[in-house]
Amino acid sequence: MKSLLLAGAVMVTAGTSAFGADYWVVGDRASNKCEIVTSNPVINAQVGGNIWFGSGPYRSLDDAKLARTTLSACPKVEQPSSDAGDEDKLD
Repeated sequence: MKSLLLAGAVMVTAGTSAFGADYWVVGDRASNKCEIVTSNPVINAQVGGNIWFGSGPYRSLDDAKLARTTLSACPKVEQPSSDAGDEDKLD
């Protein structure tokens, strides 16, 4: 009986992970940014749409974020420098 319950639990776990959310990285021409979406994008740049490329699917949000940083089509996000607020401390 325990083996049947264990087998059932394994099946439920495997089944729910198969239906988990997938992520895509898309290039949005209107905002000039790469965005992460959870639905399969429709690439429609040829007919005047805003989505001009899509990459994916990725299994986790972390994988999609990593892909967004490595895609050459995505504009680089400027990180604020850590010494920007240090000018006031010099006085």
